[in-house]
Amino acid sequence: MQWLPRITVEVPVLGVGAGPSEYEQLARYVWALRRPRGLHMTLLHLGVAEDFCRDVAEWTKGATDAGLVMRRTISWLEALPVLEGFSASAERLIVLGGGGVCGLGVDVPDFVRDYQVSLVRALHELLDELLVDNIDDFILSSPALGFRSPRWVPHVAVGKQRYRGRGPWEIGRVAVEFGESRIRNRQFLPDAG
Repeated sequence: MQWLPRITVEVPVLGVGAGPSEYEQLARYVWALRRPRGLHMTLLHLGVAEDFCRDVAEWTKGATDAGLVMRRTISWLEALPVLEGFSASAERLIVLGGGGVCGLGVDVPDFVRDYQVSLVRALHELLDELLVDNIDDFILSSPALGFRSPRWVPHVAVGKQRYRGRGPWEIGRVAVEFGESRIRNRQFLPDAG
């Protein structure tokens, strides 16, 4: 099976704590701690672009062609405003999704939450343009989007949980620095033209 990249809007983690040793202390709670270089916080998950386009085409019963969905989605992604880098903090590790993976539960500034809400609103507008009806139902049922809950929980996945249970586990307050927002795996999308 071929690996297909997932498209997300995310912010990269530039640093956790006062230095590498503070991040490495999380290994007390996590097996196979992820490398700091690839850490990020997802703001909006679109999934595999081809799957998203197919989901829309199927939902609209072919009224919107998958090729049109791809072109409009790429243009939409490229027109999204960029969120500037920011500082946040984390005090606990939380279990993500169905379990097994731990993440830093991040306390983000209000303007970051506002930006994430604006992304969801923009997604609604895109889907409306693509003739998707019952947009909330589509968002929660699209396999590509993979939304399990309408509520966004800011987090940074750090590795497989070491201890059984649902957590959270208090770790003491650590600073987390984020860079500006970006489209992950943009290079795998076709040209919008």
